[in-house]
Amino acid sequence: MQYSEKTEKPEFSVAIPASLNRDVNTHLLKQAGKEDVAFALYKPSLGASRFTSLVHKIIFPLEGERIIGSIGVEIKPEYFKRVCKIAMEEKSGVILMHSHLGPGWQGMSAPDFLTERQYSSPSFSLTEMPFVGLTLGTDGTWSARIWEYNNEWYERKSASAVRVVGKSMNVYFNDNLRIKPEFKEIYKRTVTVWGKKNHETLARLKVGIVGLGSVGSMVAEMLARMGVERVVLMDFDEVQIHNLDRLLGATVRDIGHLKIQVAERQYMKSSTATRCEIRLVPHGVTEKEGYLEALDCDVIFSCVDRPWPRHVLNHLAYNHLIPVIDGGIRIKFLEGTEEFAGADWQLQTVSPERICLSCLGVYQPADAQTEQAGLLEDPTYLAGLPKDSHFKNNENVFPFSNNLASLEVLQFIELVTSIGNDGATEPQRYSYNEGYIRLLGDKQCMDECLFKEGVAMGDSLFPRPTGFDHAATKARERQDKLI
Repeated sequence: MQYSEKTEKPEFSVAIPASLNRDVNTHLLKQAGKEDVAFALYKPSLGASRFTSLVHKIIFPLEGERIIGSIGVEIKPEYFKRVCKIAMEEKSGVILMHSHLGPGWQGMSAPDFLTERQYSSPSFSLTEMPFVGLTLGTDGTWSARIWEYNNEWYERKSASAVRVVGKSMNVYFNDNLRIKPEFKEIYKRTVTVWGKKNHETLARLKVGIVGLGSVGSMVAEMLARMGVERVVLMDFDEVQIHNLDRLLGATVRDIGHLKIQVAERQYMKSSTATRCEIRLVPHGVTEKEGYLEALDCDVIFSCVDRPWPRHVLNHLAYNHLIPVIDGGIRIKFLEGTEEFAGADWQLQTVSPERICLSCLGVYQPADAQTEQAGLLEDPTYLAGLPKDSHFKNNENVFPFSNNLASLEVLQFIELVTSIGNDGATEPQRYSYNEGYIRLLGDKQCMDECLFKEGVAMGDSLFPRPTGFDHAATKARERQDKLI
């Protein structure tokens, strides 16, 4: 893939795996009262409207490659040359990371500006990717910008945010581009629970909801009332009569209308935010259009019940550093009957340093391939499956969905704020029969897990797992007949 000297995207951001963030923080902040530097490599993540630099390697200076002075740091040419050589070999972009002697989101000094701009041209010429600068404050806050060629000159474009993603997610916002939410009396009790700073973070995240059925519609309701300002609602399906007992906000008048349209109406009605941006995506995350919209999100709720979209979301969580909160419900019947025997619902947050959906057994890659081949839309294939096949298990009721949705939102809050962190990062399973939640333990991916290898690599290591979605096509054919 070729990249231009401009990202051609209105928004720019940076994402860093937590493990690399710990290493580079130790290096840059090890000498109190002294600034330091390090170069890094990034892979691009290109969404519908956002260019994200995914930091995948730190290249620390060797002896003599930089000189730390009483004011600032001198970078030797051989350090930059070595980094560019590695970047070319690994087909990556170049980042300059350096520390400042103050807290918070940092501005740029005149020497900072001149140094980064002078690296912009040779860096792009050698790597064919724009040069990126990152500054670390004394409190661990990152600020960032990308250098783009414009009118025969390299100009900086500030990042909207820098995300650090691991078991938890820390987000450092550019207050000029992601304006802090206004405090209103309506938030009095909410802010009391998790604090003003955490509320400012939660409200400014761009949150995707993939699947606006029973669980997704209730997740959206909770986010709206919490004051989340920017959401992406993704679903290709329309409201059908059998959805009305579980779909929040839907009435008989909505039959035939897209679920995302109902969700948008409900979100706007319930939202407590002063600013509210809703992006409607009538596609699956398995399709190119939906996938690109998902890449613009900071975190995603997986409210799907099929293996292929879960496979795609698993890829996004690791390869693109976009945490995914996933859940599902399993209804059990007495053998050979249609009599209810019990139910379990399980939820998990997926991101680097946590176990992935595949290793946890939430879906099987072979099942994702079965769906991609279109067999789940083939009545003959489905008829040949046993009655207890998980492909035939689509029963659900509103109270079960409501409980799962609330648990997923609680994991979202824990991921972002870490309030009351007492092990809730582990996958959880609720048993209707026993009436308790069981923690499944701090499980890790298998040694051979390919998703671990793909952390922060974008789509460079593994191809984008999208394609022709038979279910989406079938849904659009139904919708066309209704028009």
